Amino acid sequence: MKDFVTSIKQIYAEERLTFILILLNIVLSLALLVFGVVNLNPAGAVVKIGYGDIGGYVSGSWADMLVFPLLAIVFGVFHNLIALRIFKKRGAGMTKFFLLTTTALIVGAFVVLLRLLEKV
Repeated sequence: MKDFVTSIKQIYAEERLTFILILLNIVLSLALLVFGVVNLNPAGAVVKIGYGDIGGYVSGSWADMLVFPLLAIVFGVFHNLIALRIFKKRGAGMTKFFLLTTTALIVGAFVVLLRLLEKV
């Protein structure tokens, strides 16, 4: 825990952009978590859960949509912990790349979730 706080303080003091990217990932992950949980439809017998190249939209159980809140937790917590470890081992450049990639994945998850909710 002490090492975690030290790493955060070091990133805040030396690399403000990296710190901003960490905060951005936390905010986007929280938004995906809230949006994913709010849009769960347990009353619906069948919901659209995916898109297949050949068959179009795939129907399934509402419980399959729990993957979006789970992704939000993984992105918000574990990816930021991995980013701190990358910062200690590889430096700020690789950390920024990792955090930008994580941001793109979160935005991609939002796009997929929005497209699936349009087809309900």
